[in-house]
Formats: sequence, structure tokens, C-alpha cells
Amino acid sequence: MKITGIHSYIVSRPGSEAKWVFLKLLTDEGIEGAGECSNYSYREHTMVRLMQELGAQYVVGSDPFRIEDLTRRLYSGIHDYRHSGMVETPVISAFEMACWDIVGKALGQPIYNLLGGACHDKLRAYTGLPYRHGASPEECAAEAVKLVEQGITAFKFDPLGPKFPNPRNLSLKELRYIESVFGAVRKAVGDECDIGLGSHGQCSPFSAIRLAKRLEQFDLFFYEEPVPPENVDEMARVAHAINIPVAAGERRLTKFEFVDLLQKRAAAILQLDVSHCGGILEAKKIAGMAEAHYAMIAPHLAYGPVAAAAAVQLSTCSPNFLIQEGGVTWSGFRAELVKEPILWEKGYVTPPSRPGLGVELDEKALAKYAIATA
Repeated sequence: MKITGIHSYIVSRPGSEAKWVFLKLLTDEGIEGAGECSNYSYREHTMVRLMQELGAQYVVGSDPFRIEDLTRRLYSGIHDYRHSGMVETPVISAFEMACWDIVGKALGQPIYNLLGGACHDKLRAYTGLPYRHGASPEECAAEAVKLVEQGITAFKFDPLGPKFPNPRNLSLKELRYIESVFGAVRKAVGDECDIGLGSHGQCSPFSAIRLAKRLEQFDLFFYEEPVPPENVDEMARVAHAINIPVAAGERRLTKFEFVDLLQKRAAAILQLDVSHCGGILEAKKIAGMAEAHYAMIAPHLAYGPVAAAAAVQLSTCSPNFLIQEGGVTWSGFRAELVKEPILWEKGYVTPPSRPGLGVELDEKALAKYAIATA
């Protein structure tokens, strides 16, 4: 089997500035594979151009079964001195998961069966608590109760304020406010829900430790990116000083950027992103590295249905899977873009038994929402 062509799509999400980037790989046997890349950089047009250039140079004519060989050629060929990039690596991720989709369809198997088989019949999932900056503790508690009533058993939120440009020391007023919010939410949901602090690296190490000490009484599920992720030593300093598991990794690229995170015990929970870190097999390798360090994985998910399906495949075959990020249900725009959604309800995901990724992009929906194609 040979890859014969590539189609790329930029899809505009209604009511949002977010753009989702998809691709389809075509083969000489008529089997198609879907891929999606993260778009942290908001460089979707650059990504599509790169898909077409790389496709012509490396992908078209390749055997989709030779996934390791293709990804190594892409990685070595486009990265300056073999260094990962925030645009290039997500594009590789999309090519890689599309190849897996083709392989799974050709063999009539879901991808997780090709990577050791299912370790979990259902995947526990968490969502984000709807939060408006400055909302009262009572308002936050009311939103938390609504999630519990829908069957959600875990959620996170970020009441720390501005995410950019630099980490800062929280004021005493801010510390007291955040403590009061988490206190009200914990009281409202009791022990029925895990609660995560889903921050985005807003704090200095001193301030992150100071905040965590106030929140330890609420037995939080995790503290996400307590400091900016670039300096692993400082994140490790925070992790060693607090009694809340640190979660990190959604911005990291390839297995190489997870080595020091694990070796320095900077994070107990890895939030690797399949559409960002290099693809399904690269994510599986990272999960194995984490397992050897007794760390768990909680795959990050902030994009469309193909990235979601790839994350579900990884989570299903990973013994050290903890929880999957996602919405309350598979509904709305994410569901509209595929022919048949993944069963995602009441806080759990049922891994699909359909071949490949388990989802098919809907051509009519793509045509309706695409703002650019190639």
C-alpha cells in the first residue's frame, strides 16, 4: 500500500476564535486516514502549507505501515539540527495518527489493539468547570453541583487570573479569594468529585508553593503547571514542597522533552497531547517512560474529534492511564464533524471497537465549516 495524496482543512469553530486543522491521507487501495494537529501557535495556514510541502517531499509514495520510519524521516528532515518545533511537531502528529488510522482500517482493528490491546473497558473523564473570572465562591459551587448532577466525577478550573505574560506573586487578597472558591466548591460536591487546579503557569515558584499550602486542605486531584513549564528545576522545586500532585506536559514536544520532567520528579501526572507531542506511537513511548517512573498519564484534549479519538486510543492501551480530559458529553461541534461519535457520557468514555481511530470526518460538515482547504 502507498500513500497517494493529502487533503488539508482549516475548520472554524462557531462562536470561537479557535481553528482546528485536519488532514486526510489517501492511498492506492482506497483506504483513507484522518489526522489532526494541535494549534497552540495559531498558525493554521502555516501548518497547512507545511502539510502540503512535507507531503510532497516525504509522505506521498510512502508505505503507511512504516510509521516509525516515516516519522523519523519527517523529524530529521524538517527540524533544524533535530530540534522539535511548535508548528512542525504537531504536523508530524497529524501525519502519524492518519497512518495509524489507515493501518487499523486495513487490518480491521482499533488502534489500541495494535499497541498491546485494551487495558480499560471504560475511561474516566474530566471536564472544565464553567468559570467567569471574579465569580463568587457561591457561583462556582453552583456550577460544580450541576456537573455532579450530570455524572461528572472530576473537573478542574483556573481562578488565578491573567495567564500572560510573566509569572507573578499572588497578592494576599488573591490567595484568600482562590482559597474561598475551592473551599466552597469542595463543600458543595463533598467527596463525590475530584477537583483539579487547572492553572497555566501563572505563578512564581514561591507563590505557587504558598497557594498550594492553602489548598492542601481540600485534597486536590492535581495542580496543573504551577509555574511556567520551561524551567523544569523550578517546577520540581514546587512539586517537592507541596502535598498536591503536579500535572504538566501538554506543551511538551516528543519523548525527549519529558525525560527531565520525570527524572527530576517535577510532575506525577503527564498531560501529554497526542496531537502535539508527535503522534500516537510517540505518546505511547512517553506513557511507557512515565510508567517506569510510577507516573500516571491524563492526556490533554483541547481540539477536535480526530485528536480526541487519538487520545482515546492511547488512553485505552496505557496501563498507567489516570483520567482523560474532555467535555461532559461528545456533543455539539465536535460531534457534528464526524459521522458517528464516540460514546462519551456521564463522566466516562467507551473506547470504540471500530477500526482505526474509530471516527470518520463528515465531508459535508467539513465543507460547511472549512475556511481553507488544500
